[in-house]
Amino acid sequence: MTTILDKICENKRNELSALKRQLTLTEIRDRELFVRPCFSLKQSLFDSATGIISEFKRRSPSKGDIHPGAEPEVVVAGYEQNGASGVSCLADKDFFGGSPDDVMKARKVLTHTPLLYKEFVVDDYQLSLAKSCGADVVLLIAACLDRNQLAEYAHCAKELGLETLLEVHSGDELDYINDFIDIVGVNNRNLKIFKTDVQTSFDLAADIPSDFVKISESGISKPETVLELRKVGFRGFLMGENFMKESDPAVALRQFIQELTK
Repeated sequence: MTTILDKICENKRNELSALKRQLTLTEIRDRELFVRPCFSLKQSLFDSATGIISEFKRRSPSKGDIHPGAEPEVVVAGYEQNGASGVSCLADKDFFGGSPDDVMKARKVLTHTPLLYKEFVVDDYQLSLAKSCGADVVLLIAACLDRNQLAEYAHCAKELGLETLLEVHSGDELDYINDFIDIVGVNNRNLKIFKTDVQTSFDLAADIPSDFVKISESGISKPETVLELRKVGFRGFLMGENFMKESDPAVALRQFIQELTK
C-alpha cells in the first residue's frame, strides 16, 4: 500500500530532477552562505534549560493549513527573541508550504540560533542546498532511506560542516545510528499513517545510546509533557503546530517557556 510518506518521497525525487536543471551544484556552492561556519544545535540543547526547537510551518498533510500567510523573517526572529534553543524551517513546498528560500530568509534574521533544514532528504544534492541556505543541521529520516544511504549522507553532511539529526519512528530504525549522527530524534508522528502518539518517545528513550543528544518531535503541547520527557533523557523538543496555529507564534512560545520554567 502506498503511504503518504511514499508519495512525499516520490514527489521530492521528481521535484529535484527539475531543480537540478535549474540550479547546478556549482552554483549552489558559490553562494555566500555555503562557506559560513555553522552553529551547533547539539551544544545549544546541552546548554539550554528548556530545549525548545520552534518550527516554522505553514501547513501539513494531516492538518492542512496551519498558518498560511506566515512569513519566516517575522516568525523566526520572534522565536529567537523569546527563548528558542533552535529553529526548524520547512523546505518542502507541495506538502508543507515551505521552500529553501524560507530557510534562507530565516537564516538572515537569526543572529545566533541554530537552524534545522526540515526536509525529506532523498539525494545528497539536498545537503549542499541546505548548507547554501544557511542551515546548521540537516534532517535525515530513517524511513526515507536505506541504512547505507543514510550513513553516506550523514558522512557527506559532516564533511560540509553540518550537524545531523537522525529521525526514527520505531525501535527497528535505531540501527540507523552511526558515527556521523549528532542528534537522534524520535518523531511521535508515524509518517506512514500520520498518527501521533507521544508515548513513542517514552518507549524508545532507554534504547537510544546515552552519548547521543535525544529530541522528541511532534505532538507536544503541554509543559508537563516536556518535563516528563526530560526525566527520561530528552534534551530537545521540536514543536511546530502548537505555536504556528496561534496568531503570534513567538508569543505562544514565550508563554509556553514561562509555564515550563515557573
